Amino acid sequence: MHVLSYLVAAYVFLIGCYGLATSRNLIHAVGCLAVCQSATYVLLLAVGYRDGATAPVFSDIAPGSRPVVDPVVQALTLTDVVVGATVTALLLALTVQISKRHGTVDPDELRELRG
Repeated sequence: MHVLSYLVAAYVFLIGCYGLATSRNLIHAVGCLAVCQSATYVLLLAVGYRDGATAPVFSDIAPGSRPVVDPVVQALTLTDVVVGATVTALLLALTVQISKRHGTVDPDELRELRG
């Protein structure tokens, strides 16, 4: 069961990368980047998971009596979700501005952005 979560994270990441490589639409590319980002959520939660562990609240149990999950990994996952949502919102706002200025969201038609 432990290896399955790593395989799921790798599969989701590869699906997002495939969509990013074959995308002909900036909005689709942003969505595929969000899928790649969601693979990191699965990976971080797989790292912090422990069988039979409880939440890291020690008010009702004695420390060391039962295994607990790692709260740092949970905090990193929550931070990753917030950063991912912020990056997605920023990229979508940039896509809207590109669409307003150039009239298209196809990367091949954006000649003015090339060097």
